[in-house]
Amino acid sequence: MSTGAITTIGVIGAGTMGNGIAQVFAQSGFRVRLVDVAQPMLDRARAMIEKSLAKFVEKRRMSSDARDAALGRLSTTTSIEHLNDVDYVVEAIIEDVEAKRELFASLDAITHPQVILASNTSSISITLLGAATKRPDRVLGMHFMNPVPLMTLVEMIRGQSTTDETIETASGLCRQLGKTPVEAADYPGFIANRILMPMINEAIFAVMEGVGTPEAIDTVMKLGMNHPMGPLTLADFIGLDVCLAILNVLHDGLGDPKYRPCPLLKRMVAAGQLGRKSGQGFYTY
Repeated sequence: MSTGAITTIGVIGAGTMGNGIAQVFAQSGFRVRLVDVAQPMLDRARAMIEKSLAKFVEKRRMSSDARDAALGRLSTTTSIEHLNDVDYVVEAIIEDVEAKRELFASLDAITHPQVILASNTSSISITLLGAATKRPDRVLGMHFMNPVPLMTLVEMIRGQSTTDETIETASGLCRQLGKTPVEAADYPGFIANRILMPMINEAIFAVMEGVGTPEAIDTVMKLGMNHPMGPLTLADFIGLDVCLAILNVLHDGLGDPKYRPCPLLKRMVAAGQLGRKSGQGFYTY
């Protein structure tokens, strides 16, 4: 399918990533149907998108008319059945392989056979997700970075059966969104998290072992390595539960003890200290 034939996008999952993905597609002229299980989650997502677009208008990066047009192209629904006539789907639900496989099997039955099904997973095997469908050649990973409206990278992950045409179509869409697609192989964590998560994990070990305070560790990485934010601030931003889930995928999938999640990380997640979203992580929010 050519990108010119794609006009309506289904986005499943109205969390931080899902609403960001919905926003950038709507901004770029696509009609978007955002799906989640409960209306309050969809209402919150729409409010977040309105707030984000308002900032663009305030900073004169877009006009009020363009903002209103983008919001006009966005609709919400609690039923994936309403994706029966979309041209392209991006899944952005929880990072759980069985939940994603079940969803992909449902999407396979609901959507037209030629529709590409993309996952925003940050670590789960695209080959496994594709195998839940009768169109594994049209399944790929499309891993956006957070915050989606500002970050330009999209990791493109090719499953065992993903075709060149599918990758080319998805990459073309990325460029229409003003993003830069970079292809990665279907290994646990792909490129971004295979490199990022061990660094975050090591920073947490350094806190646990008393090597430095969170403030000291983050300051060293910002001032010494020129990182825009320290690894522990970033971990809080991502969510410590998400970091733990990705490290578990790396550890289980690669079988190397160097990916073993730090006990302190496990303990903080068990205590509900998940970072920004819970108000407490390595810092208080």
